Amino acid sequence: MGTRAALLAAASCSLVTTVTTVVPPGPAFAAPPDPITATATLAGTTVSDDGSAITGFEVHDGRNLTLHVHSAAMDTDIAVEVQRPADPSAPRPVLYLLNGAGGGQDTATWKRNTDATQFFMDKNVNVVMPIGGAFTYYTDWRSADPKLGQPMWKTFLTEELPPLVDAALDTDGTHAIAGMSMSGTSVLQLAIAAPGLYRAVAAYSGCAQISDPVGQKFANLVISIGGGNPVNMYGPLDDPEWAANDPYVHAEALRGMEIYVSNGSGLPGKHDNVADTRSLGPADGGLPQQILVGGILEAASDWCARNLKARLREMSIPATFDITQAGTHSWGYWQDALRSSWPVLAKGMGLPDADWAPETQRSSETN
Repeated sequence: MGTRAALLAAASCSLVTTVTTVVPPGPAFAAPPDPITATATLAGTTVSDDGSAITGFEVHDGRNLTLHVHSAAMDTDIAVEVQRPADPSAPRPVLYLLNGAGGGQDTATWKRNTDATQFFMDKNVNVVMPIGGAFTYYTDWRSADPKLGQPMWKTFLTEELPPLVDAALDTDGTHAIAGMSMSGTSVLQLAIAAPGLYRAVAAYSGCAQISDPVGQKFANLVISIGGGNPVNMYGPLDDPEWAANDPYVHAEALRGMEIYVSNGSGLPGKHDNVADTRSLGPADGGLPQQILVGGILEAASDWCARNLKARLREMSIPATFDITQAGTHSWGYWQDALRSSWPVLAKGMGLPDADWAPETQRSSETN
């Protein structure tokens, strides 16, 4: 029996899935209807050999649903938000879009703070956004942490989730990954950790050099804000495991992927004003904190981005860098970056030229 057939057969077993009422597609959800959301035939009871499984799902409308995925590695269920392609009549690729330090568990999310949902309305791609992993760097931790538990997000995102998503949503098996701030580091790590899994990677305001003292301070700050102990992630700061998970050190493994990296300088820019302010998180201090704290964080990641640019150029690895003269660590700039990176991501996912053109395009430089 084929993989898809086996998954559909599994849907008839006794495990219960939760399905909400399907909202009929409006004008924005043009025909043909999505066979997954319109008929709720998702294989919600799919179980993989490793024990991970889709245990339930809710259909929100003709384009959006939430999967409930059990991670065997973490022994917990994780909500995964999905936006389906504009035209689902054929298998489509998958873009994994990771949230920042709050893991999408707070109010600082792509859906709340940007127009990402609207941007992808006319794109033929499955957008998959896991909810969870706050302050964990979406990696596998060496030791259990009293506050953060035993994170195994690298295993979840590279081994457990992709085959379940591909089978349940009938994708074409092509993947890309993008993230900002904390996950701007993670997406580079994940792309290196799983050769061949992701065809394109986009990192917005991340820091590749996590084994460098400056990069470690950035990581330590993020983890400490969540109450975690960085030593439980990769060991003491001089432990070789930090370098083993450093994308800057292992940049050669990025060769062959479509790569996009963006960063601001930390100086106030066009989105740093009362009329256009976007919060750093649920407990932020508004515009003053966006300019002060967001400026410091972006200046640190700017140092990382420029170093990565020099390293990839030295290694003759093609990449697109969008490093601007202004901009803080905040959502207005990440919305811009998502749009600017779309041609790079779309090319990596094999989408036709017509799908590459973004609605707005910032200036960028290719190595």
